[in-house]
Amino acid sequence: MIEVLRFALLGLGPGAIYGLFGQGIVLVHRGAGVLNFAHGAMGMVSAFVFLDLWQGSGWPVLIALAAAIAFSALLGAATHFFVMRPLQHASAVIRMIATLGVLTVLQEAANIKWGSEEQLVPQFLPQRVLRPASTLVIGEDRLILLGIAIALTATLWSVYRYSRFGKATAAVVENQRAATALGWSPNVISLVNWTLGAALAGAAGCLLAPLSGVQIQTLTLMVIPTLAAALIGGFESFPLTLLGGIILGIIESEAARYVSTPGIARSVPFVVITLVIVLRGRSLPVRGFLAERLPAVGSGQVRPITLAVVVATLGIVAWLAFPTTWLEAGTTMLATAITLLSLVVLIGYAGQLSLGQYALAGLGALIAARLAAHGWPFELALVIGVLGSVPIGLLFALPALRARGVHLAVITLGLGYSLFLVILNNTTYTGYAQDAQLGNMHFLFWNIDATSQPLHYFLFVLGAMVVAGLAISNVRRGRAGRRLIAVRTNERAAAALGINVLGTKLYAFGLAASVAALGGICLGFRSPSIVYTDLYDVFASITAVLMAVIGGVGYIAGVLFGMTFAKGGLGTLINPLIGGFDRYIGLVSGLLLLAVLRVNPHGLALKHVEAVHVVGRLVFRHRSREETRRDVAGADAVRATMPALSPATLEIDDITVRFGGVVAVQSVSLAVEPGMVVGLMGPNGAGKTTLVDAATGFVRPSSGQVRLGGERIDQLPAYVRARRGLIRSFQGLELFEDVTVRENLLAASDGHEWSALLTDIVWPHGAALPPVTAAAVREFGLEEDLDRKPEELSYGRRRLVGIARAIVAAPSVLLLDEPAAGLSQSERHDLSAMLRQIATSWGIGILVIEHDTAFVLDLCDRVVVLDFGRLIADGTPAQVREDPGVRTAYLGKPAAEVAHPGVGARP
Repeated sequence: MIEVLRFALLGLGPGAIYGLFGQGIVLVHRGAGVLNFAHGAMGMVSAFVFLDLWQGSGWPVLIALAAAIAFSALLGAATHFFVMRPLQHASAVIRMIATLGVLTVLQEAANIKWGSEEQLVPQFLPQRVLRPASTLVIGEDRLILLGIAIALTATLWSVYRYSRFGKATAAVVENQRAATALGWSPNVISLVNWTLGAALAGAAGCLLAPLSGVQIQTLTLMVIPTLAAALIGGFESFPLTLLGGIILGIIESEAARYVSTPGIARSVPFVVITLVIVLRGRSLPVRGFLAERLPAVGSGQVRPITLAVVVATLGIVAWLAFPTTWLEAGTTMLATAITLLSLVVLIGYAGQLSLGQYALAGLGALIAARLAAHGWPFELALVIGVLGSVPIGLLFALPALRARGVHLAVITLGLGYSLFLVILNNTTYTGYAQDAQLGNMHFLFWNIDATSQPLHYFLFVLGAMVVAGLAISNVRRGRAGRRLIAVRTNERAAAALGINVLGTKLYAFGLAASVAALGGICLGFRSPSIVYTDLYDVFASITAVLMAVIGGVGYIAGVLFGMTFAKGGLGTLINPLIGGFDRYIGLVSGLLLLAVLRVNPHGLALKHVEAVHVVGRLVFRHRSREETRRDVAGADAVRATMPALSPATLEIDDITVRFGGVVAVQSVSLAVEPGMVVGLMGPNGAGKTTLVDAATGFVRPSSGQVRLGGERIDQLPAYVRARRGLIRSFQGLELFEDVTVRENLLAASDGHEWSALLTDIVWPHGAALPPVTAAAVREFGLEEDLDRKPEELSYGRRRLVGIARAIVAAPSVLLLDEPAAGLSQSERHDLSAMLRQIATSWGIGILVIEHDTAFVLDLCDRVVVLDFGRLIADGTPAQVREDPGVRTAYLGKPAAEVAHPGVGARP
C-alpha cells in the first residue's frame, strides 16, 4: 500500500501539468467551439522562447516567463484572426483539421529555428524534498505545480460561471445570433478565449520545461494526454479536466511501477478514455443531431483508357530516363499515396476521422518485415502483413461505434500513439537493424530489391498504387460504397433503410487498415532495414490527414495531389534547384492546408475532377439518358405489382416513452393493417414523431410492445426492424446530400448481403435501377432528377425523393412523417392519390403523420389523434372530425370541455 501511495504522489506532478494544459483546451472549446490540436505546439514554442530569453539573453526568470506567455497569447490571437475567423462558418471537423495545420506550421518552424535536439532547462521552482510520512517523499515543486493548477482551475470556474464575460461566452456558444442581438460580438468572445487558452498553453509549457527538457516532439505531444484529460471533463468542465489530468498522471505513474513493457504506462490512460467514451456514447445519434458536413466525395468513376495511357507513359519514361534519385522520390510519393487512400475510405467515404493510420501502416510493415527477415517469400509476407493489420484496425473501430467527430479523432490519435509506443518503438518486436535485414526481394520471380533495382521497385509500387486505387474506386461505385456514404451522411437515415451502421463502420476501418498496411509495406521496404520510429510516428498520421485534405479527401485523384508533400518526395527533386527545400516541405504543406481550407475545403482535386466530369457528361450525356430511359422502360408493368416484403400488420401496444421525468408518450396503442392508410394527428409536441421513433427502434420505450406480423420486434435494433419491413421517412427529410438521387434510391433498394463488401472490391454492383425502383421513379416523376444531388432540387422535389426512397426499400409497413410538408396544393393532391394507389395495389400499410387536417381526413381510412402524449381519439375520419377532444386540442378550448384531458409534458 505504501508503494502505491508513493507512486501516486509521483504522478501528481505530471497530472498537474496535464490539468494546466487541459484548462486551455477547455477554454478554447468553450469560447470558440474548436478542439485545438495545436495546443501542445503553442506550449512548445513558448518554452523555447522562455529558454532563449532566460538563458540566452539573460533576462530575469519572471520577466522571461511573462514574455514567453505573452508570445503564446499572441499566437492564439493570430490563430483566431488568420485561421479560425475565416472558417467560422465551416464545420467543427474542418476547423479541427485547421488546428492540425497550425500544429504542423509551428512544429516545422520550430524545427527550422531551434532544431530537433533536446535542450535542458534549469529548475526555477524550489527543489526541497518533503516527507509527509517516513516512507513517503514528494518534491516541493510538484506541490507548487498542483497548487497552481488548483488555483487556476478555481479562478476559471468562478469567472466563467459568475462573470458577465463567462455568461456571454456560454451565450455565444449556445446561440450566436441571440448573443449578437444582446450586444455580444462572437468574434470578440472567440478572440479573447483563443488568446487566454494559448496563454495557458504557454504557461504550462514553460512550467513543464525544467521537468522534461525542451524538445519539439515531447512538448508537442503533450496535446495527447491533455486532450484525454479534457475529454474526461467533456471539454466543458474545468474541475473535471483537472481531476482527469491528475488521474491520468497517477495511472501513468502506477503503470510505470508495475508494468515493465515499454510504452504501456503511457498507453493505459487511453484505454481508460476509450472505455469511458464507449460507455458514454450512443450507437445511433439522437433526433436533431446534425452530422458534420464533410468535404465533397467523388463518384469513383474510372476512365480505363486514360488510366492505361497514364500508367504506361509513366512506366516507359521511368524505364528510359528517370535517374535513381527521381525513382526513389517517386517511390516515396506513390507509397504515401497508397496510405492516403486509406483516409479516402475512412474520412472521405465513411466520415470517420482517424489520426492513427500511420501506426497501422507501420504495423503492416512490421509483420511483413519480420516474416521476410526470417526467409518467408515476399508475396506471402505482403499478404499476411496486409491482412494482419485488419484486426487492429477493427480495434480502432470500436470507439467509432459510439463516438463521432472530434471525440473519435482524439481517441484514434491516442490509440495510434499507444500502438507506436508499445510495438513500433519497442525493439522486442521490431528487432535491431542488424537483426531485421529484409534481404533480396522478389515478387513473382521478379527482382524488386529497392537498393539494387530501384526501377523495378518503383514499378512494383506503381502497380500496387493502381491496384489499390482501382479497388477503392470499385468500392465507391458498388453497394458497399453506397452504404459507406449513407453512414457518412446520416446514420439515422441509413439505419432506417436497413443498413447496419455499426457493421459498415467496422468494414470501413478494416478496409482502411489493410490499405494503410499496403502503403506502409511499400514505404518501409525501400531500405534494407526499416526504422519504424522515423517513418510511422504520430506526426506522420497527422501529416497524412493534412495531405489527404489538401488533395481532396473524398477523391481518389486527391491522393495524387497530396502525395507531393511527402517528405523525401517532391522536396527531394526540388532540392538541386532550391537548396535545402526538403527542410521546408512540412512547413509549406501546413501553410497550404490552411490556404486550401479557406479557399476550397474540398481539396485541389475538386476542380480537376469537375472539369473531367463536365467533358464526360458532354460526351456520354446521350448514353446516360438512354440508360435512364431503359431503367424506367416497362416500369408501368411492374408498378401495379410491386410487392411488399410480405403483408404484415404493425401493432403498437401500450407504448410509453419517458425522457427522464418527462412523459412523452403514455400508453398509446394502434394498429396498421395491410392496405390501410392510418393518419396520426396532433398539435406540435403531442408525441407523434416520438411514437414512430419508438416503433422503429430509434427511441427505447419505457414499456409496451411493438409487433410486426404478430412477431415482437421491440428488442431489435432499428436496421433489423427495417429489414423486416418497417420502413420510415423523416420529418427533416434526412437525404444523403453528398450523392445523387439515383444513389439515394439505390442505397434503399440494394440488398444487404455481406458478400457485397468483398465482391465490390473486385467487381462493383452497377448503378442500374432495379425494376421496383424504376417503377417508383416513374410514379413520382423523378426521371430528370436522377443524376442531380438533392441540394439541387426544390424542397417539394426533395420531399418526393424522401418518400420514394422509403418506398423502394420494399416495406410491409410504411411510416411517413409529414410527407406533404412544403408541397403545393396540386402536389398534395397527387401525393394523396399515389399513397392510396400504393396502399391498395401493393398491399402496403401506411401510417401518415401530418398537420394538414384536410389531407389526412381525405386520405386515411382511420385517424388516431394524440395530445400531450396521450391518445384522445381513434376512429374514422368522420368520427374524428366531430370529436370534441380533437377540437379542443386544435382550437384550444378550456380544459373542462375536454373529454380526455392530456397529462405529462410535450416532448
